[in-house]
Amino acid sequence: MSELDIQIPTAFDPFAEANAGDSGAAAGSKDYVHVRIQQRNGRKSLTTVQGLKKEFSYNKILKDLKKEFCCNGTVVQDPELGQVIQLQGDQRKNVSNFLVQAGIVKKEHIKIHGF
Repeated sequence: MSELDIQIPTAFDPFAEANAGDSGAAAGSKDYVHVRIQQRNGRKSLTTVQGLKKEFSYNKILKDLKKEFCCNGTVVQDPELGQVIQLQGDQRKNVSNFLVQAGIVKKEHIKIHGF
């Protein structure tokens, strides 16, 4: 009883590993092209495409997508996400197939979100 082994707790951050993992995942997610669907009112929906490389002309890609799928669309400038392509309707599978066939993105780098 002369000497007790007492450990004084130091400052421990239980979220330190998770935060470090998020920063790495955020850097890795820049490589992906995200194709999402947003529900509007009723049966109406909106397909968004983000994460394309800056060297591509978004307007030319949009023009080809609109002709291919017979839908309307626009390019929106978002402060956080940069340029985002928006298309009318649920075009997720069509857009992903188009991007792969055109050679813009590899299939492994496309993430489809929604429903």
